[in-house]
Amino acid sequence: MNIENIEAFVYINHYGSFNKAADVLFLSQPTVTARIQSLERELDCRLFDRLGKQIHLTEKGKQFLPYAQQILQTYQKGKHHLQSKRAMPNELRIGSTVSVSNYLMPHLLMGLTRRFPEIKFKLTTAPTDELAAKLSAGELDLAFVRKMMNPAFQSYPFYEDPIRLYVYPDHRLASAGRASIREIRHETLVFFECGSLDWLRIHRVFESLDQPPNIVYQVDNSETAKKLVLERAGICFLPGLCARQEEEMGSLVPVDITETAGVSLQTNLISLTGENTDILEFLLDLKQSSVPLMNYMIG
Repeated sequence: MNIENIEAFVYINHYGSFNKAADVLFLSQPTVTARIQSLERELDCRLFDRLGKQIHLTEKGKQFLPYAQQILQTYQKGKHHLQSKRAMPNELRIGSTVSVSNYLMPHLLMGLTRRFPEIKFKLTTAPTDELAAKLSAGELDLAFVRKMMNPAFQSYPFYEDPIRLYVYPDHRLASAGRASIREIRHETLVFFECGSLDWLRIHRVFESLDQPPNIVYQVDNSETAKKLVLERAGICFLPGLCARQEEEMGSLVPVDITETAGVSLQTNLISLTGENTDILEFLLDLKQSSVPLMNYMIG
């Protein structure tokens, strides 16, 4: 039985589409279809029912799925065991989202250099979907991305960044430190969003108001949004990491909004299964250390 056929079966079930599975596997759709047909011949049963553009597992497919997942996992563990014995790479290719690249990566790279002085590092900054594609294609070794699910990767939560409202020091809400969403409905708002699902939660909070918020500026860059607040052009919801230095200096003041409490951006560390285990362990040990991550990196 061909492991690639089993891989195609697991991916199609996960993504619910032959085309999406083909994209992730960097194969043509006919190739993926041929792999499933080959697997169905070997098993002497149909694995998928096709209803228009939708596909569903047959009863036989449902029965076979846990075994296929176990086979694929066992194969990946074996591959991991073999690759873990390889020598360290001369160059480590790291991908990261813009916020990680701007605010975390300089300190992470310095920590990696201290731990692995023989390795050179190459950084690529891009959106999460692009980084995932580059990792699948072997163009990256690991990446820091927004929270995602993909069976091709091993994924670890790495950093959770609270989203809070930030105002300038002499704003009327600065001294209170807390407000409700209704109290800011007439404020001039700068709205930054990075495409993460977490920002949809901010949008939904505003939808509860009887009138739309006064969003004057919509930007896709946290630095631009932050500078507009510093210039007193408006107030803005921002990830805490990007405003950390300004908050410590007193030039930005966080205001807790009751309705958005708990909203945060999660950064995950992803890699192909079995790759660069020593480096991953170092990064995860750093994250799980009793010393706070940012203090460790800055200290």
